[in-house]
Amino acid sequence: MSAQGKKVIGWGVVIIVFTILAALSVTPAAAQKKNKNAAPAPAPANTTPKRMDVNKEYLVWPNPPAIARIHWIDEFTGEKVDDAAIKKVTKPKQSWMDRLAGAQPVSQRQTKLPFQLMRPYGVAFDSKGQIYVADQAAGCIFVFNPESRYDVQMIRNKYEANFGFITGLAIDDSDRIFVADDKNGWVVVIGKDRKQEGTVGAGQIVRPGGIAIDYENRFLYVVDTGNDAVYVYDADSLKYLRKIGVPGKKHTLTEPGTFSLPSGVAVDKEGNVYVTDTMNNRVEIFDAQGNFISTFGKIGDGPSQFTRPKGIAIDSDGHIWVIDAVQSQIKVFNKEGQLLIHIGEPGGWPGQFQEPWGIAIDHKTNRVVTSEQWGGRVQMFRYVTDAEAEQLRKEKEALTSPSVASTNQPKTVSTAQQASATPAKPDQSAPAQDKTNK
Repeated sequence: MSAQGKKVIGWGVVIIVFTILAALSVTPAAAQKKNKNAAPAPAPANTTPKRMDVNKEYLVWPNPPAIARIHWIDEFTGEKVDDAAIKKVTKPKQSWMDRLAGAQPVSQRQTKLPFQLMRPYGVAFDSKGQIYVADQAAGCIFVFNPESRYDVQMIRNKYEANFGFITGLAIDDSDRIFVADDKNGWVVVIGKDRKQEGTVGAGQIVRPGGIAIDYENRFLYVVDTGNDAVYVYDADSLKYLRKIGVPGKKHTLTEPGTFSLPSGVAVDKEGNVYVTDTMNNRVEIFDAQGNFISTFGKIGDGPSQFTRPKGIAIDSDGHIWVIDAVQSQIKVFNKEGQLLIHIGEPGGWPGQFQEPWGIAIDHKTNRVVTSEQWGGRVQMFRYVTDAEAEQLRKEKEALTSPSVASTNQPKTVSTAQQASATPAKPDQSAPAQDKTNK
């Protein structure tokens, strides 16, 4: 081929390339112009789940007109969930450049999910009123700010501490944390700096459960569910002191002062010890030296009966709060074992429970928190003390008393007074009288 022919072919190739490029540059503009004339696409549907809005004013027990003794306040489930951030983004297929670079498909990329309660057991308050929750499934202790639902911190396994299956939880007056480790058979001690300091009960405890601290007598009580006993340690030196119950009988004992798979423990202001004897469906009371005092409760589904009592706590008035796991209720008794009030039923709404386990009461604020194994939730209530209830009763009686009612009524004038004060008009009184007679 001659040089002139090659030159013509070369110019032809250049013209074709420029033609293609021009077509490609015009196509998006034309498409955009066409889209402007088309009807606008409908807005995407809002797929964000609706949040439950609860009117706290009506969540009280007992119901009006009685004076409320328990108010529902809030619930805690974990860190805040951003539905838009964790929504899975799907992509039909990757480009050849993504495949060549080995990039992971968008639909397979993992997003950091917020930590949520999964199977909470023990609950406790520290000196600042913060709520601590031992979550066995999540493998950490959640720390909630009661004033801000999503202000959450964590004490994590293999980071701040080392534990297996955690259950019971207690905090002393110096904010040291004691958490029962069911898997390793001991109690983990965590300092106020939230770093592990040591363990208690290694080689002695089989399956630790509930924990309680006597601030006055400086005793640390640890329920050994697996050994049917309660072990007592010095709360400061952590030295073993004594035991309550008869261990090693394989959950067969029913005599007063013995246990069968006990769960929870609590201490009142006088140092008396309260233990939920779960399989015997009762609460047993001991003095500070471990001597048996009394017991109350029996198996049944009645309001004052128990079906697997678990957590237990004492309020500032000395009332005994007991978690009934099967009946999904909180039951409140006096020291004689008389039922004062009970709340709850199975369910996931506020004031309902799903396999509740732990309970704790902050005597400074009279806040009450409970944990639920199913559904992963902690609920917070407010206890109205006896003194507060008495003041409310007096205020209510004052408002409804006859003297106050008459004082609040608008002043009326009798018919006789009206007649003497205003001269009657004969031409107007007769029609009025006829109207009255009709």
